[in-house]
Amino acid sequence: MNYVPQAAELADAKRDHSWLKAAPSHVLQHTLKDLDRACRDHGTFTVKWRSKTRWAPSFRFPAGNLITVQRLGRKWGRVKLPKLGWVTFRWSRPPGAGIRSATVSRKGGHWFISFLVNDQATTPAQHSMPDTAVGVDRGVKTAAVTSDGEFFDQSFITTGETVRYRRLQQQLARTNKGSVNRARVRAHMNKIMDRVTDRRGDFCAQTAATLTAKNALVVLEDLKTRHMTASASGTLAAPGSRVVQKQGLNRAILDKGWHRLERALTNAARYTGTRVVKVNPAYTSQRCAACGFVTETNRDSQAVFRCKAAGCGHTAHADINAAINIKHAAGHAVSACRDLGNSRSVKQEPESRATGRTPA
Repeated sequence: MNYVPQAAELADAKRDHSWLKAAPSHVLQHTLKDLDRACRDHGTFTVKWRSKTRWAPSFRFPAGNLITVQRLGRKWGRVKLPKLGWVTFRWSRPPGAGIRSATVSRKGGHWFISFLVNDQATTPAQHSMPDTAVGVDRGVKTAAVTSDGEFFDQSFITTGETVRYRRLQQQLARTNKGSVNRARVRAHMNKIMDRVTDRRGDFCAQTAATLTAKNALVVLEDLKTRHMTASASGTLAAPGSRVVQKQGLNRAILDKGWHRLERALTNAARYTGTRVVKVNPAYTSQRCAACGFVTETNRDSQAVFRCKAAGCGHTAHADINAAINIKHAAGHAVSACRDLGNSRSVKQEPESRATGRTPA
């Protein structure tokens, strides 16, 4: 059952339900189009309803020719939406010409409106500095470290917010499901986490803008964040091990926003002509950037790298050494297996360039 019969049923349902008749028709029709596309892309029986506790409510006005935007002053503007009329909003930036659609969403107790516009921008054929390249190592101690020795990190939650959030979690545990008090506590918790999310997004956007503005090539490790942050609890028949330690690692990875930084780099690269390349992460933290010797004992601690190869003795910050290896691997996307990166190869121990043998 695709969009066409559902649109006909929608017209019949409007006669029976007054709340459907009060809603804008374009919004309801576009919701059915989104449902039809999701079923085609992911399969009908895998599509589920969005949870009201995990997703913010939103709706889209797809007819851009029916949307009118006017500026009222330095800080305020208004938009005319079909069937809703004029709505005042805080003017954060000029939307530009050619509005394609408008999306209204609710987050943290506030309503937001975003416009999809055609800014007529095209990706440059070549970066302004075509011979520049940088490798980026993402970590849990520091969010991002480059091969040039730059450190990008920020704390997204303050000490006071951490204390308040922990107290709210204790209050939430003492409330009854479905109660008014539970909804009030969750609203306070979401307010804190919304600020944390906004700070993380701003950090990733600024970091991505800095890296893409100065480099024609940005090299990242091909990290599967969803798999890396999966639970280690296991099942009743086969319980996992070191579950608490894995939970702490998962929280640290998600807090640093590894995947969000990757998305921000991809988005910023469209305006600068930067190429974003992902390479195999195998042994980038164990390989010496000076001689290529690979062994797990090269890394003395989280921050200290000291090559154990005879006659080398290269010492550097461990994250900078890893970032240099990531940058060098851009020429062959899966450097550990000496292939061209057309497919993800099985992780293998590379030969040491210092000895010509595979380290024991």
